[in-house]
Amino acid sequence: MRINHGLVPGLSFLLLVIIVLTTANSEKNKTMISHLPGFRGPLPFSLQTGYVQVDKSNGVRLFYYFVQSERNPAEDPVLLWLTGGPGCSAFSGLVYEIGPLSFQPDTYIDGVPELVYRPNSWTKVANVIFLDSPVGAGFSYAVTEDGYKSSDTQVVKQITIFLTKWYDEHPEFLLNPLHISGDSYSGLIVPPLTFQIARAIEIGDKPLLNLKGYIIGNPLTDHKIDVQAKVPYAHRMGLISDEQYETYMESCGMDTDMTQNTECTNCLDAIDQCLKGINIHHILEPECSSAYDGNSGSGRTLLDISAEPRFSDISSECRDKGYTTSSIWANNKAVREALGVHKGTVPSWLRCNHGTPYTIDIKSSVEYHKSITSRGYRSLIYSGDHDMVVPFIGTHTWIRSLGFSVVDMWRPWYVTGQVAGFTTVYANNLTFATVKGGGHTAPEYMPEECLAMVARWLSSRPL
Repeated sequence: MRINHGLVPGLSFLLLVIIVLTTANSEKNKTMISHLPGFRGPLPFSLQTGYVQVDKSNGVRLFYYFVQSERNPAEDPVLLWLTGGPGCSAFSGLVYEIGPLSFQPDTYIDGVPELVYRPNSWTKVANVIFLDSPVGAGFSYAVTEDGYKSSDTQVVKQITIFLTKWYDEHPEFLLNPLHISGDSYSGLIVPPLTFQIARAIEIGDKPLLNLKGYIIGNPLTDHKIDVQAKVPYAHRMGLISDEQYETYMESCGMDTDMTQNTECTNCLDAIDQCLKGINIHHILEPECSSAYDGNSGSGRTLLDISAEPRFSDISSECRDKGYTTSSIWANNKAVREALGVHKGTVPSWLRCNHGTPYTIDIKSSVEYHKSITSRGYRSLIYSGDHDMVVPFIGTHTWIRSLGFSVVDMWRPWYVTGQVAGFTTVYANNLTFATVKGGGHTAPEYMPEECLAMVARWLSSRPL
């Protein structure tokens, strides 16, 4: 695994530590921002950036963007947003998915990519904390090599510390309803994190957070269930034939373990060959040769659960080139100064940094869902229905495995008089919804529909 801590070639790690410690201790941890390079005029919303130290011995500081609600910040809920990966910056969520900014394609202002206001932002109805996690994602950093070593359980622990300290610095939001949210790989992080917060509330840990529930989109939840859903999904969507699917069921029997028989292996190879030209992040969008800035091409197979979203718009042409815009913007000196980024900490910003050592030690979050919802907390689980990375039928499978009774039968939900997807409500306040036309990052593809969905759910209205 390539380890990329953003070190400058020829500069010793010890010297970097000294520089980081010096600059970090001399710079403030919060920055209020009224103007951003690339954006014309003052920002039409309140933006704050900052750092919270979550590991003193290793100097681990997590970077965040906090956008106050554009409606009523004193009363609207607080959402903590975690982008997938692991290793992707929450800036992706801010500019490509649910935030109030986006890039104007191929347009620059004073040498910086132009930012424009996005009207279908979730900040219309909520305060949102976009958190760069784990350490090594975005502008989050550590001052020791050991500090960059992370895992699922370590992330849960560090984000819990982050929230405690963030609320200590923002006590005015303690009474606002809190919802933990995210998508993709965050499906393995959000439920145990929510559970950890719920347990802290039960034992009276301070500050007492006003936790109300959680929101996750196209969530990786159970490695086995989500992998096994891919071939049935491809069959349902007409991407493989009845004969191929029948052979798969006979030879593999839904078994994706490494101990496959020869017939099963040959069958999967044939299916992979059939689907090699399909963009698994949105099956209607063109497949592109490149994926992430600073990373290799897709190189994936159908049963590779680690495939990552490309954050692209549904389009008749490839939009991957637009994703490098965020790196151009974030690596600009004036941008970093405006954001209050600690100097010398992240010489090369990547939208998705897969170079830091990370251990996957949570294989399934299903039991956390049962524990949280059984405690009375609300949950919204949504899936773009054109995603083959984490297909909605796998998500629906583990939801049904919880054994909750159906309160509201499967039905369409509407936006501007049109079907926006389908939804069903289960006991224990669990809502499942598909987003028609959505890919792996549903709000990016269907922003108006997803804003309507989350606005209704946050206000306890039916979808």
